[in-house]
Amino acid sequence: MTKRTAAKYKIDRRMGENIWGRAKSPLNKREYGPGQHGQRRKGKLSDFGTQLRAKQKLKGYYGDLTEKQFRRIYSEAERVRGDTGENLIGLLERRLDAVVYRAKFVPTVFAARQFVNHGHVEVNGRRVNIPSYRVKEGDVISVRERSRQLTIVLEAVGLTERDVPDYLEVDHNKMTATFVRTPALGDVPYPVQMEPNLVVEFYAKN
Repeated sequence: MTKRTAAKYKIDRRMGENIWGRAKSPLNKREYGPGQHGQRRKGKLSDFGTQLRAKQKLKGYYGDLTEKQFRRIYSEAERVRGDTGENLIGLLERRLDAVVYRAKFVPTVFAARQFVNHGHVEVNGRRVNIPSYRVKEGDVISVRERSRQLTIVLEAVGLTERDVPDYLEVDHNKMTATFVRTPALGDVPYPVQMEPNLVVEFYAKN
């Protein structure tokens, strides 16, 4: 399992945005970066800085993936026919941990990674413990029966701060989610604006 090297709230403050839309985000109280220099006035970002920030924000949103992981996903998006930015979003949303998070089986994407890793999730009736496992259209993702009464699951289902997107069909009584289709950027309920086109520009130049 990838080690999370930065606290999730620190990612919010570093980006200057509440990227998961959480009520507990420190940005709801302090709209400045972490550290002793966080309150300094920010200068205008260069094109490189803007592109880098867009990449860091998208990478951080999905559980602060490592650069190696994210670059590998980007390279695959580049090889597939169509818009590279849209392909990138589609590949990220097909990660099993992302689907578990979107289905509201757990409260955060970080919890989703750990939840999958600990063997609480099945795909088409078979246990899968790899967070980066890529689901396909029509796959049925379910919480294992013995895990359905876990506090983290029951609390997540009741969250009102986010909704299940329409590219998933979710039954919270049975704790199952069907991956209906690969979403486009406009289908994904990001609380903040994501700019995969800037990520494409970043990698094209670096």
